[in-house]
Amino acid sequence: MSISPTRAVSRRFSVLLAACATAALLLAPAHAPAQEAATSALSSVQATDDDWLYAGSDIPRDAGWRFGTLSNGLRYAVRNNGVPPGQVSIRVRMDVGSLFETEKERGFAHLLEHLTFRGSVHIPDGEAKRIWQRFGVSFGSDTNAQTTPTQTVYQLDLPSVTAANLDESMKLLSGMIREPRISAAAVEAERGVVVSELRESDGPQKRIADATSAHLFAGQPLADRSPIGTQETLAGARADSVAAFHDRWYRPDRAVIVIVGDADPAEFERLIARYFGDWSADEPNPTPPDFGTPDPRAAVAREIVEPGQPAALTLAMIRPWKKRIDTVENTRRLYLEYLAQALVNRRLENRARSGGSYLVATVGQEYVSRSADVTMAQIVPLGDWKAALADVRGVIADAVQTPPSQADIDREANEIEAFLAKELENARNEPGARLADDMVRAVDIGETVTSPQGQVDMFKAIRASATPQVMLDISRAIFAAPVTRVVLTTPTAVEGGDKALLAALAVPAQIRDDRLAVAKVDIGELPAIGQPGTIVSATQIPGLRAERIEFANGVTALVSNNAVEPGKVRVNVRFGSGNRSVAADAPNLLWTGDYALVASGIGPWGQNEIDQITNGRQIQLNFDIDDDAFELAAESRPADLADQMKLIAGKLAFPRWDVAPVERLRVGFLTGYDVNDATPNAVLDRNLRGWLTAGDARWAAPDKAQIEALTPAAFRSFWEPRLASGPIEVQLFGDLSSVDYRQILADTLGALPPRNPLAPPEGQAVAFAKHSKIPMIAYHRGERGQAAAMTAWPTGGGLAAPRDARALDVLAAIFNDRLFDRLRAEQGASYGPVVDSHWPTAFDSGGYLLVGSLLAPKDIDRFYTIARGIAADLVARPVSADELARNAGPIREQVARASTGNLYWMFLLEGATRDPRVAAAALSIGEDISAVTAADIQRLARRYLKPDRQWSGVVLPQGMSLADASTLGRADGRAGGQ
Repeated sequence: MSISPTRAVSRRFSVLLAACATAALLLAPAHAPAQEAATSALSSVQATDDDWLYAGSDIPRDAGWRFGTLSNGLRYAVRNNGVPPGQVSIRVRMDVGSLFETEKERGFAHLLEHLTFRGSVHIPDGEAKRIWQRFGVSFGSDTNAQTTPTQTVYQLDLPSVTAANLDESMKLLSGMIREPRISAAAVEAERGVVVSELRESDGPQKRIADATSAHLFAGQPLADRSPIGTQETLAGARADSVAAFHDRWYRPDRAVIVIVGDADPAEFERLIARYFGDWSADEPNPTPPDFGTPDPRAAVAREIVEPGQPAALTLAMIRPWKKRIDTVENTRRLYLEYLAQALVNRRLENRARSGGSYLVATVGQEYVSRSADVTMAQIVPLGDWKAALADVRGVIADAVQTPPSQADIDREANEIEAFLAKELENARNEPGARLADDMVRAVDIGETVTSPQGQVDMFKAIRASATPQVMLDISRAIFAAPVTRVVLTTPTAVEGGDKALLAALAVPAQIRDDRLAVAKVDIGELPAIGQPGTIVSATQIPGLRAERIEFANGVTALVSNNAVEPGKVRVNVRFGSGNRSVAADAPNLLWTGDYALVASGIGPWGQNEIDQITNGRQIQLNFDIDDDAFELAAESRPADLADQMKLIAGKLAFPRWDVAPVERLRVGFLTGYDVNDATPNAVLDRNLRGWLTAGDARWAAPDKAQIEALTPAAFRSFWEPRLASGPIEVQLFGDLSSVDYRQILADTLGALPPRNPLAPPEGQAVAFAKHSKIPMIAYHRGERGQAAAMTAWPTGGGLAAPRDARALDVLAAIFNDRLFDRLRAEQGASYGPVVDSHWPTAFDSGGYLLVGSLLAPKDIDRFYTIARGIAADLVARPVSADELARNAGPIREQVARASTGNLYWMFLLEGATRDPRVAAAALSIGEDISAVTAADIQRLARRYLKPDRQWSGVVLPQGMSLADASTLGRADGRAGGQ
C-alpha cells in the first residue's frame, strides 16, 4: 500500500496543518448546455465502479474512493473531502519520466513539464498563471509540477471552489496536458529557466549524488538519468523534438487523474469525461523502456574526492526490482522489513550516542524507480572511516546472526502502532491534497491505498507474526544481495583509493552488540515539581473560543477545547525571552539549543530513558527559539497529556546536563563547517539574517573558533539561567473534553516557583544593515557560473500597525510576481526569484522587504536594474485593480484555509495572554488583507522603498569582482549597472 511503514514513520515527526471540515460547499449545477455535454461525455466511462487500483489485490478497499476508466484508456480516482473547506485538489499523473528518454532527449520530460505550465495553444503565453491567481491560487504552492525518473505529476489546489472556476480549471489543465504551447519562443524561454535550475543546483552535493548514482546503478539507465538533463541535451532541444516526445508519451492510456475535494465526486467524473474523454493518441502506446537490473560485474568500490565536503560512506546491498501485486502478504513483508531496519537503526544510534566511530549512521531499504531493491547504510565517520565502516557492518552482522528479543521488536512495533492510531484518530482531518498525493504515489509504485482503520487492523495481525525468528529471517533477506557496492566521499584522496575501500569491505565483519538493555523507566521517577498551583483568574478571550488562565506563580495559559482534531492535543510552552534574552552584541550559544538542549536529558534520565518513557505514546519535546520566547512544543493526545506536561515541566525544573550531546553537536558543526561556503545558497543560508541585522550576534553564524571552543560547561552556563527564566505562557489547543486540563496545568507548570525575566536592555531592538551605494560582497567556493544577488529595504515591526504588515505582504507578492515575469518567464535568468516581507511582532524594529535571486554572475546587473525599476514603478504609480486582486487573493485564500486548523491560531496567538493586541491582530487578518487598496501599496512603497535606505549584497565566486561580473553581462549583451 502507498502508506508504507517507511513513510508512516517519517511522517510521524512532521507537522500537519490538518483543517477541520466545518461546512460543506455544494457546487451549483452547471448550465444546461454544459450539463448535456458532460452527460454525453460520460458515455465514454466504462464503469464507475472499476476499481483498477485494486486489480488482483486483497487489500481492504478504501470505500471513500470512486474509480473509473474512460474508453480512451484514461484512468481516474475521485473522492469527496472537505479539508480544508472549499478546496479541490487535482493531480494529473503522466506515466513518463526521465527513464523514458533517449540519450539525446535527456531532460526533455522535465523541460516539457515547464512548457506545459506556461499554458496551451488555446490561451496566450503565461495567461494560465494569471487566471489561476484570480481564482486565489498561489503559484508554486497551489500550482506545481514534478518530474521523477518514472512519472510527471501536475498539481493544482483550487481554493474557494465554485462550479465556474472548477470547470475553467479543468478546461485549462486539459488544454495544457493535451496541447501545450511548444513553440520555438516558449522552448527558448523555458530552456533558460531549466538551465538556471541546473546551474543553481550544481555544486558538490549534486556532483556527489550523480557520482553515487552512477556507481550504485552501474549498467542501468538510472545511473545517469537525472530528470534535470544535461547542458548539451537541453541546448539541443527544439520545438519539434520536444513536441515529438510529448506526442509519444502524453496519451490518455498513460494518464491518471486524481481529484479530491469539497464537492460531489460525480461532478469530478463529469468534468474528467467532458475535458479528457475525446483525447486520443495517433499511434499505439509505445513499449516502455527496459530499466535493467543491477550489474554484478561492475566495480564494487568508488572513492569520490570532493574538497570541502565531510567524509561520508554509503554501503549498498542491491537486488533486482520485482513487480509485485499489492496484497496483504506484501504489506506484511513491507512492515516487517521496516521493523528490521528500525531495530538496526536503534542500535546504530545507541553506539553514536555513547561516542562511537561515527557521528551518525542509518540504514534504509527502498524500491528505487522500478530499477532496484536497495538496502543502504549511510555513515558520517568521525576521523577513521575504516573503523566507522567496520562498526556499522558489525551491527548489521549481529542483526543477521542473532534474533532480536521480543522486547526489542515490541519497542519498534509500539512506535508504528502509535502512529497508525494517531492517523486513525485524525482521519476526518486528512487534507484532500495529501490524499491526492498518496493516490499518485500509490499508482507510481504499484501499490494500493486503504483506510486508516484498514491499516490498524492489518498491522495488528502483522505485529502478532513478528517473532524473533521471523525478524531474523527478514533481516537476513534485506541485508543480503547479489550486488554490494560502497562509496566513500572524502575531502582529500585516501591512500590506496578504491583499492583501500575494497580491502576494507573484504575484511570479515566482526559482530558488534549494541543492543539496548531493557530499562524499566517510569514517569513517577521524576521528582515532585511542587505543590499544585492556584488559579487566580480565568477569562474568555473576546472573539475567540479560548480561555485565558493565570496561576499564582505568574504562569498564564491559553486553552482552546475544540473538536477540530479529534484525539489530538497540541501543546506549546513558551518560556523566557528567546532572542530578547541576549544582547545584540554579546556572544551567545543560541545556535546550540536545537539539538543538545533536549538531548542533554531531564532529571534522572538521559536520551535512552526518555525514549523508553515515550515509546508507543504521543509524547514529544520539540525545542525552538522565537524572538520573545523559547518554546517546548508537542503533539500529544488526551490520554498522554498529563505525562506530556510532566515531562515539559521536568525539563524546566530539573534539567540534566549530559555532556555527550554537546560534544556530538560540536563535532557535527565542525564536520560540516567547510560546506558553509560551497555554493551561493550555502553562504546565504548561513549569513543572510546576520547581514540584514547589521551583524547582530543573535543571528550571526558562529565561526569555527567559536564552535571549537564549545564545552559542556559553557553550554550549561548559557542555558541554565534561560531554562530558569520567565515568564511562562502555555498554549493547549485540541480535544480536551475528556481531561481535567486545569488540574494538569496546576500539577505541572502551575507548581513551579515564580520566575524572573532575563531581558537585557541591549537585546530589545533589532538594527538594519547600513545603506551602501555598492553592494556588499561575499564569496563562495563553488562553480564560477553561480552567484546570488539581494537587495532589501528596512520596514518596521511590532503590533501597532498590523494592517501595514498585511499590506506589505501584498506589496511583496506584487513585487515577486513582476520579478518572476521579468527575470524568469521572459528572460530565463533565474529559476526562482524571491521577495519576502519580514515584520517581527516581538520587536518594534527589524522588519524588511527582501528581494533576491540565485543567478549567473553575468545577470547580476540585470537583476538590480529590474529590481530598481519595479521598486520605482511601485512608488510612482498605483497598481491596477486586477494586479492587486491577483496577488491579494491568493494570500487571503491561504489565510482562510489555514484558519480552520489549530496550528494557525496557536502561531498567531503566541503572547496573547500578556498583550491583548495579539488577539486583535489575529482576528483582523482576513479583514486587513481584504481592505488593502492600491493607494495603500503606493503609500507603503513611498514610505519604505527609498534608495537612500536600501541595502544590497552579492555572493560571487572566489576571485571575481563586481566589475568582472558586469563585464560578463556586457559580453552577453545585457544592459544594466549597479
